[in-house]
Amino acid sequence: MPDAQRTILIVDDEPNLRHAVKLYLDEEGYTTFTASDGVDALEKIRDKLPDLVVLDVMMPQMDGFETLKRLRQFSNVPVIMLTVRGEEADKVKGLQLGADDYVPKPFSQRELLARIQAVLRRAEMPPHVPRTEIVIDDLLRVDFSRGEVWAQGRRVQLSPTEYRLLYHLVSNPGRLMTYETLLARVWGWEYTEEQHYVRLYISYLRQKIEPDPAHPRYILTEKGLGYKFVDYRTNQKAAAARNTA
Repeated sequence: MPDAQRTILIVDDEPNLRHAVKLYLDEEGYTTFTASDGVDALEKIRDKLPDLVVLDVMMPQMDGFETLKRLRQFSNVPVIMLTVRGEEADKVKGLQLGADDYVPKPFSQRELLARIQAVLRRAEMPPHVPRTEIVIDDLLRVDFSRGEVWAQGRRVQLSPTEYRLLYHLVSNPGRLMTYETLLARVWGWEYTEEQHYVRLYISYLRQKIEPDPAHPRYILTEKGLGYKFVDYRTNQKAAAARNTA
């Protein structure tokens, strides 16, 4: 989709920042509109259906976290949060509430543009998956032909990011997938330093597919390095050998 057809909502209580970001993104070919608070932002999201929201955290009355929480009740629009605080705990809170990225202030316009491009690319890019079904064991199967995951006999709803992460893990059974590899493949090369993104989404996946998330049987941690998905191929070969014996 051409950039001119992409609409971005900029939400910040600082008029100068709103104007500067809007001017820069307009010059880059995006269609932008603004809001000065969370209430106005929610109304405009419902009315204008933007392709992406740039959302400040520190706002009066309704801060960015509360705005995002309410937004996620009716929309999955990609959100990039802005804040003067760069601590990992704040980043994790935003991601837990459903943010797609997190840019601390002060930031360069080029950095924000790169993050916007990456998030839009990630949101619109369909996962490149084989048209096949993989049975991990009696409790877990992934049907890539239908985009479905079944755990403990029930269908599990995954976000697009969770699905892409699971795809890369399942497609490499028994192989160490480093933080850098997963970040580059799932989020993009711009994110190879953001290890907390991987840790957070791994925890999401474990909550959804593991029989006991505290003692995972599928997604195994390689401390300080990354993660490894159980090598289900060994179990499948063993089962095939038993069936032909």
